[in-house]
Amino acid sequence: RCRQIKLRTPILTTEEFERLKNLDHPSFTFSELPILFEAGSGGKGLEKSLKALFAGADKAIEKGINILILSDRNFDKTRTPIPALLAVSGLHHHLIRTGKRTQVSIVLESGEPRETHHFCTLLGYGVDAVNPYMAYESLYDMMKEGLISDISYANAVKGYNQAVVKGIVKVMAKMGISTIKSYRGAQIFEALGVSKKVIKKYFTWTDSRIEGITLDTIATEADMRHQKAFPKVHVNGSVLDEGGQYKWRRNGEYHMYNPKTVHTLQLAVRNGDYGLYKNYARLLDEQEDPAPTLRHLLEFKYDENDSIPIEEVESVESICKRFKTGAMSYGSISDEVHEALAIAMNRIGGKSNTGEGGENPTRFTPDENGDSRNSAIKQVASGRFGVTSEYLTQAREIQIKMAQGAKPGEGGELPGRKVYPWIANVRLSTPGVGLISPPPHHDIYSIEDLAQLIHDLKNANNKANINVKLVSKVGVGTIAAGVAKGKADVILISGHDGGTGASPQTSIKHAGLPWEIGLSEVHQTLVLNNLRSRVILEADGQIKTGRDIALAALLGAEEYGFGTSALITMGCIMMRVCHLNTCPVGVATQNPDLRAKFTGDPAYLVNFMKFVAQDLREHMARLGFWTLDDMIGRTDKLYQKKTDHWKAKNLDLSPILHRVNAPSYVGVRNMHKQSHGLENSMDIQSLLDICEPAIENKTPVRAMLPIRNINRVTGTIVGSEITRRHGSEGLPEDTIRLRFQGSAGQSYGAFVPKGMTLELEGDANDYFGKGLSGGKLILYPDARARFKAEDNMIVGNVALYGATGGEAYIRGKAGERFCVRNSGVNAVVESVGDHGCEYMTGGKVVVLGKTGRNFAAGMSGGMAYVLDEQERFAENCNKEMVDLEQLTDEDEIREVQQMIRRHADYTDSNRAWKILAK
Repeated sequence: RCRQIKLRTPILTTEEFERLKNLDHPSFTFSELPILFEAGSGGKGLEKSLKALFAGADKAIEKGINILILSDRNFDKTRTPIPALLAVSGLHHHLIRTGKRTQVSIVLESGEPRETHHFCTLLGYGVDAVNPYMAYESLYDMMKEGLISDISYANAVKGYNQAVVKGIVKVMAKMGISTIKSYRGAQIFEALGVSKKVIKKYFTWTDSRIEGITLDTIATEADMRHQKAFPKVHVNGSVLDEGGQYKWRRNGEYHMYNPKTVHTLQLAVRNGDYGLYKNYARLLDEQEDPAPTLRHLLEFKYDENDSIPIEEVESVESICKRFKTGAMSYGSISDEVHEALAIAMNRIGGKSNTGEGGENPTRFTPDENGDSRNSAIKQVASGRFGVTSEYLTQAREIQIKMAQGAKPGEGGELPGRKVYPWIANVRLSTPGVGLISPPPHHDIYSIEDLAQLIHDLKNANNKANINVKLVSKVGVGTIAAGVAKGKADVILISGHDGGTGASPQTSIKHAGLPWEIGLSEVHQTLVLNNLRSRVILEADGQIKTGRDIALAALLGAEEYGFGTSALITMGCIMMRVCHLNTCPVGVATQNPDLRAKFTGDPAYLVNFMKFVAQDLREHMARLGFWTLDDMIGRTDKLYQKKTDHWKAKNLDLSPILHRVNAPSYVGVRNMHKQSHGLENSMDIQSLLDICEPAIENKTPVRAMLPIRNINRVTGTIVGSEITRRHGSEGLPEDTIRLRFQGSAGQSYGAFVPKGMTLELEGDANDYFGKGLSGGKLILYPDARARFKAEDNMIVGNVALYGATGGEAYIRGKAGERFCVRNSGVNAVVESVGDHGCEYMTGGKVVVLGKTGRNFAAGMSGGMAYVLDEQERFAENCNKEMVDLEQLTDEDEIREVQQMIRRHADYTDSNRAWKILAK
């Protein structure tokens, strides 16, 4: 009973599938079940065939069969394949309902699956293995036609399978699932546009909120494919449609940004021609069936009695202050484009976003003509690229990147070919080494951890709003409620169809949801919980026209982000080669020769933003709104258009248009500022006064103070004031030297700059030295302690996370994730937990004892020196990106010796003195 067939991957080549099917072993018995239905028989015929499939599976199981093979190989002129996912999931749930699912394995032989998402959904809905025979036959045909050369068929199949498996693993990683066993049948999907009747029977327990296609629709689409395979009239030389899903094709799928709309928009903004902009807007807004987005299925309830003169509507200048550009990092796009976006948005009082790549400090000083190249929004992602004290103090808004709509579950990913030396310098990383911000699990495991980061960043810049970027997904309303309670000032709901062309294909079509759904859910949830008045809601994701803004406002958003459209005004032509560094118009490249081709100008984006604002004002005047604030959440001004489109006619957008009937005292838009409680911090209550002589005049300051674990983020506000006054140079070493006694709360010494030394006798909680920016931290046990410091925990998890410079000396053991994303700190510690030095790109770390497992995972820069007395370190080190070497270089030995000497001098470490004495 315990016999199993072990597969290397769930993707079977045709050869492997035949071997499996013909396996001669008494423990394994097979039954092949066709997944076909009569062509032209509609939904009833499809349902009949599904019932026959389920009945056939039941009979096979009764006979003792334990491997069911579902196959669509024998389709012909009269029989068409049942969609593979429908067949797999339907049978999977039928067997669950009858209690037989654990008795059999399900193997699929199908010509349909070809993309990563197809395999991911099939596995997620219960299949055990898949043979995508048509993919392999297509490879063979391409080789036969000469479209693929210089590779054998076996290697082509092998390469295809490797790519598929890598894609599956990436999706699993995004969901935090580490084994196929856990992923299979997990159903970590939401259906978009599938009727609840179909969901209930065939995709049980899957969320589907806006109704949609029925079995009749599914059968119709299957028949359309079948008719292309068996046309009644054969045309010589006819070929299959190209599709055009990922790139625009003349006869392919409709793209809102196509040559005509791109050309019209670029001509309008370059000539400052509002009439041309209106032509562009009409091309996008006045869509006939099929509607390209959900918002195109919504219409305004205009009433001539409500309309007002446009002169009475909020001004273009006022509206533009609500506009933002998307988080496009310096590195993903060129310096010229990144700076042009910032200049344009600063001219109109809006905000540009750095993205997660940091920003060159030279941009913080205004230009001679008065323009500012400083991005108003500074993003803080899990990679912490370039996040220094100076970076944070230069922000008007700080955005925590929890997720992004185009790639939910993934961080931004900059290929090594784009990490030129100047990019690496700003990102504090290594030239030529690819950079990725992983899912933000390093310092955020819970809503409380997110609240702590919000608090940290508010301390680092008390003048900036703290923005949390979330992705549109089912349940985002509940998440947003927690974020609002965590004191975020702004919550961004990012839609699935953004990504400025740089998203991988595994994400660009099959991850995230439209912002219309997420925004409405968040707005409704916050109103229901009387939290809406505490936060600003923002929406982004392919917002292109004033109509889009009006829809977003009526659904609940007060601010609006532009990504792709902003790049198009600067000259982007949607080549979708952003990741290849070959952008022919100098927008998404770091290649100096290609950057020279850039012809954009900040004035073009200024024109676009003003055109959009004017377009919006025209809608506001017709609807009768004097200000944008009056529009927020007014879904009563919207209705769902009727459509006869065969796939869209069953959609029900009433959940999006629902308006919460809230009491009069409940705010439905932002009306209050969050109370961040900074006045209760030790910095405000005492440290700023103590340190004022040093901040003002660089006069040395010394003080000793008690500290308790309720004292969070100690030293950060003082540090931010030093940075504001003195920039990245800070103060001379040890100008401020504060000695604390007791137990420090979370984020002690976060973002502390040069010139500050914080000495702590006692212990510290999590996030010690987070983002350390040049300061010095010293930690040792209470003098009265009787335990051996080197054998006991003295500092919590995630110490020195994202640190960019300075020194740290810790007498005792540190928790997990020590020095993750360190890019410049020199640290000495006596032992560390799991995942030490993960994603480290710079600095030096000396560990005078044991480490936990997975040390140096993803480490691409800097040096770690580990005293391995028990010779067990190699077992704990992740050697994927690092080499293990003995310390033999005399210069290095002297440098490590000096670091240990400083550690001994500062902390009086017995372990350090013993090592130095050897």
